[in-house]
Amino acid sequence: MKQNLSDLKLRERLLLSRRVEGDTLVLPDEVLAASIAGTRTLTEAERALLAGSPLTLRRFRQLSIDARARCTAANDAQWRGSEGLLRAAASTDELARLSTDDGYWTLHFAQQGGRRQAILQVAADAPFAARLLASRAPVRVLDGNGTLVLEGILDADGECEAPWPFADAPAAHFQDAGARFSVSPAG
Repeated sequence: MKQNLSDLKLRERLLLSRRVEGDTLVLPDEVLAASIAGTRTLTEAERALLAGSPLTLRRFRQLSIDARARCTAANDAQWRGSEGLLRAAASTDELARLSTDDGYWTLHFAQQGGRRQAILQVAADAPFAARLLASRAPVRVLDGNGTLVLEGILDADGECEAPWPFADAPAAHFQDAGARFSVSPAG
C-alpha cells in the first residue's frame, strides 16, 4: 500500500512524540551517521534498538537533517560541472532533449524559423541554481569530443539559448561525439 505524504508525516510525528520512561541514547552517533551516509547497514538488533528508543530515533532524525544540509551546502558552493549521456532510446534524429546524470541540467533542441536551436535549462531545485542565476556566471556545454555546443549566461528563467552549431541533427552529432556531453562554468 502506497502512503501519501500526510500519512508519512503523521507516522513520523507519532514515532517521534512517544516518550519512554528511562529512555537513553542506545546507539552512538558514529553508527547512526554511518547508516545515514550508507556506509554501514544497521543490524536487526540495532534497528530494534532504534525503534524502541524515541530519544535515539529523534537523534537519528536530527543527524539526517544535518547531513542533508551539509550535502546541499557543499553542492551549492562546489558545483564544477555535470555530465550526461545520449541514451539508447534518445538516439533518433528527432532528439528533443538530453539531461545530465545528476538531473540538474536539460539541453533542449527546437526548430525556430527553420533553424535548430539549443536551449540549456537549469533545474529550479538544483542546489546551486540561485547562486548561479544571481552571479550571472557564464556556462557552457561541450560534446564528448570537447567541442563547444553552447555558451552563455542564464536568463531569469534559468535558460540560455543559441543556434545549433553543427550541420548534423543533435542525435547524430552526439552519437558521433561519443554519446556524451557536459555542462560546466565557462570561466
